[in-house]
Amino acid sequence: MDGTSTPSGFTTIVNHASSSNPRLWLFSVLGGIFMCKIVYELTGLVSPFIFKGFNKLENKLKLEWKNRGISTIHALFAAIGSTYLLVISELFDEAAQEELLINRSSALSDAVLGISIGYFLADLMMIIWTYPTLGGLEYFLHHGLSLLAIGQSLLSGQVQFYILIVLFTEITTPFVNLRWYLEMAGKKNSTLYMLNGVALFAGWLAARVILFVFFFSHMYTHLYQVKQVYPMGFYSLILIPSSLALMNLFWFWKIAKGMIKTLTKVKGHDHGS
Repeated sequence: MDGTSTPSGFTTIVNHASSSNPRLWLFSVLGGIFMCKIVYELTGLVSPFIFKGFNKLENKLKLEWKNRGISTIHALFAAIGSTYLLVISELFDEAAQEELLINRSSALSDAVLGISIGYFLADLMMIIWTYPTLGGLEYFLHHGLSLLAIGQSLLSGQVQFYILIVLFTEITTPFVNLRWYLEMAGKKNSTLYMLNGVALFAGWLAARVILFVFFFSHMYTHLYQVKQVYPMGFYSLILIPSSLALMNLFWFWKIAKGMIKTLTKVKGHDHGS
């Protein structure tokens, strides 16, 4: 890419595996899948005590209700794990280590990525098995791209800094799910629904639009490092986040329209009363 030799993906993965713990990768992925099963069952047990109308929902809505419980827990886990690794720990502090930023990883970062792979695998299997109940083609694309990016980063030990930034954007998922839960509970005209819509808009703008601007600007200023990533990893780092950014912009447009519609209805109601 710049005239210098870069190792192949296979060589990079073998070198990283020899200095890391592949068993940790396997147990983390399996742990992520197991976590999904536990949360799915617990959501089904707890929900009737929180929402009395849960047992009256159609089976496909109960399925989605419990599935959203899984994605909420994973989103919180991913956001907390990414924040710790990116901000609190010194793993990616450029002043703390001489090693290139793109080559830094740890047992904890590997575990976070592995658990997230387990989640995306389990969720994708549920989407396929129940298609189209839990989502359409856009979810296949989102989960497929996420698995490809996270999987490569875990196996190679490269660009985990950038993958964790993208993983942090899952922080908006609880707001998306709360919006759906409130709709199912008949609370679409409640103050909580309106406030959640505003929080979703602000959170999406910050985490899935502005943060991606930082992502690409940081990658540009560290291009001399990024170019040292093995070829498939390099092109994946360019193309996959770009695709996710375009999807985020499309969804942000839909969220903005929904928020404006909700605020307009609230304003009209206030004037009428």
